[in-house]
Amino acid sequence: MSENWLGETFEIDLGKPGHGGFVVGRHEGRVVFVRHGLPGERVVARVTEDRGGSFCRADAVEIVSASADRVPPLCPQSGPHGAGCCDYSHASLPAQRAMKSAVVEELLSRIGGTDRTVSVEELPGTGNGSGWRTRVRLAVDANGRPGFHRHRSAEIETDLSCPQMVPDAYVGLRDMDFRPGAEVAIVMDSAGDRHVVEIAPPKMSKAGRAGGGRRGATARRAARGGVRAERVVSGTGRPVEYVGDRAWTLSATGFWQAHRGAASAYSNLVAEWARVSSGDVAWDLYGGVGVFASALADRVGVDGLVESVEYSVGAVADGRASLSGLSQVRFHAGRVERALGELQAGATVAVLDPPRAGAGRDVVHAVSASDVPRVVHVGCDPASFARDLALYREFGYEVEQVRAFDAFPLTHHVECMALLTR
Repeated sequence: MSENWLGETFEIDLGKPGHGGFVVGRHEGRVVFVRHGLPGERVVARVTEDRGGSFCRADAVEIVSASADRVPPLCPQSGPHGAGCCDYSHASLPAQRAMKSAVVEELLSRIGGTDRTVSVEELPGTGNGSGWRTRVRLAVDANGRPGFHRHRSAEIETDLSCPQMVPDAYVGLRDMDFRPGAEVAIVMDSAGDRHVVEIAPPKMSKAGRAGGGRRGATARRAARGGVRAERVVSGTGRPVEYVGDRAWTLSATGFWQAHRGAASAYSNLVAEWARVSSGDVAWDLYGGVGVFASALADRVGVDGLVESVEYSVGAVADGRASLSGLSQVRFHAGRVERALGELQAGATVAVLDPPRAGAGRDVVHAVSASDVPRVVHVGCDPASFARDLALYREFGYEVEQVRAFDAFPLTHHVECMALLTR
């Protein structure tokens, strides 16, 4: 084979699943990360990316020897050259969860320094793996058509037949006008109402427009994360969501769990693991609109206090309005690492639900220095979750329990939760 394998095809035996939606194989001394395959299969792989070194990336374009866990893909956009949405669509739901469990266990051991048996659990409302998602953000192509990004690509697939979203989410979307380069947020809220909001294209710096390299990629990420104008196309742009009998009204572009059963399931576990009582102080860090704060408030009662910290000013405003009847919840707008010094000391528990990158050393160290005896930590990326657990262990916490949830069926993504004590 040539020195650079891009475009080359070869047969390869697949082994363990890896973090990122691929299965690991070896060919001529190199590691090959193969998408669309399953453990134990022999496939014909076509190399899609080769930057040299010890590994390359490939797609399984032909199945030579199929696994018993292989099923007809539920998502028609999930195969080679398709959208990057459903990278586990070709596996049965039990097989998907088994692969996710193996990945979580491996990362907890290798990065987190803790050996755990983890069985990824189904969330209520999953069904056959379709119709579980209640919110999505689409890209808009140069012709004004919304769609999904292809895997590791700026190209946009405008066929919206991916089955993740609840029924009727995309009805009439083709008849709506969107600006090229914009994004479209679609939410089907707890009342079944649809909200469609266009998010203006990011204002790119010269570095972002220039394209390649790390500097250009950083500039583009910064532009996408900046303040951008929003236009309500359908609905009110203010979905109403429920956990139990408590309602939140929030921005359609704000954060809420994508899986219809996730918010309630996580809240119940947070309340169970927190073990707070009347009069206690609890911290809800990266608290969003206060879903976990609400669960904690019910336990600490009017004589207790829940301190919720969230960077998004909009989420804090929505949380305050939605929980205005809970005097024991106090919201703080700001970065967690800066706000900790303002919180009521003596917290019984700290609940953290950081973004995908994790909490990191500064936050974990600050929580540890505050002598909080119990921590409930949530992570939507198992690698950063494992790194945070390693930091907690470094600062004297022990991992008491770990659970994982199949919050993103048909994909390799998984939500993890840990209880740490000292």
